[in-house]
Amino acid sequence: MTAVAERSLLRAPAFRRYWSAQSVSLIGEEITLIALPLLAVLTVGAGPAEMGYLTAASLLPNLFFSLVAGAWVDRRPIKRHIMIGADLARAALVLLVPLLAITGVLELRHLYVIAFATGTLTVFFDVSNSSLFASVVRREDYIAANSLVNGSRAMAFVAGPSLGGLLVQLVTAPFALVADALSYLGSALLLSRITPDESNAVAAGTERTGIATGLVFVARSAILRPLLLGVTVLNLFNYVFHALFILYATTTLGLSPGQLGLLLGLGSVGGLLGAVVTGRLTRRFGVGPVAVAGYVLFPLPLVLIPLASGGEPTIMAMVFVAEFLSGIGVMMLDIAVGSLQTAATPHHRLSLVSGARRTVNYGVRPVGALLGGLLGETIGVRPTLWIATVGAVSGVLFVLFSPIPRIHDLPPQPD
Repeated sequence: MTAVAERSLLRAPAFRRYWSAQSVSLIGEEITLIALPLLAVLTVGAGPAEMGYLTAASLLPNLFFSLVAGAWVDRRPIKRHIMIGADLARAALVLLVPLLAITGVLELRHLYVIAFATGTLTVFFDVSNSSLFASVVRREDYIAANSLVNGSRAMAFVAGPSLGGLLVQLVTAPFALVADALSYLGSALLLSRITPDESNAVAAGTERTGIATGLVFVARSAILRPLLLGVTVLNLFNYVFHALFILYATTTLGLSPGQLGLLLGLGSVGGLLGAVVTGRLTRRFGVGPVAVAGYVLFPLPLVLIPLASGGEPTIMAMVFVAEFLSGIGVMMLDIAVGSLQTAATPHHRLSLVSGARRTVNYGVRPVGALLGGLLGETIGVRPTLWIATVGAVSGVLFVLFSPIPRIHDLPPQPD
């Protein structure tokens, strides 16, 4: 059933262009996710604390601006225009890195500023995207559409790190970022070629949309509240891990940029597998139980990273297995939780509620990154990775003791 729905969606020009825009942009972002930290470590000489600051700089806009962005976007008639503008501005910002490198003035402070500005634009893009998704996709196709989008994300996990690691070795890290700028331009072009009806995604002019309205709605929802709390705890510890992973892999485990990119790319095949099987799993076991499983399978395999030791083949094998199994888990989590969140939110409040969720969920990510840098400096990188992997699994407790495990089909959309 899901496969038939996916084929039907891909035959629709509007969704196909929307999906293609997502796919192109995701590959570019994955290149940057490996190229920018490698640039900081190998070119600018960043240590554990500086890596925490850099990760936090890209994530702090989620804490500062998500609520404001959600309320503002909620009142805009055409969310697609906001997304196109954000794509063009992000392309210009990313291109500043190689320009600064050419002139020989690139410093860590420049990376902090560019990461913060790009993160701010990403907030506006993403809160607009939740409404555009619902304007392009019918409610009954949410799981199929999320499977396709997250399948592209999984493919980006495969291609992006491998390509990024290769580009860093061939043309150096600053110029590898040009690929991300090109992906933003491609996304903007594709989005400009769709014209969905977004009238249902606009808050009524007679309603006053308070900035805190989204948070209140989430707090009162028996579905959205535990989902958000569980993901928030998971992401807090996951970004403790994320802030130090590349530093640990290159300096302690001794992996080269090419080896690391290859391992991350090959390991991300697990994400492709997860995107393929999640639809089938939700039909058999229910969307709620699959979401619960994702809360565990995403973070738990990463415990193999601080466990990794021995010769180079053994270390590479453990990193691969960790990324492969985690990739399956993250697809199960994102597809199931994303579908539940969209279904449990009124269409005309998707941007507002998305902003509220981002404030909490993404807002803790810079806290996790800063905490990771601090702990890495004080107790060491490896013990910090242990704390991060074990702590992330505890997020499942919020959804275990909620209605989520008993949900089989998507809930009816509230008024």
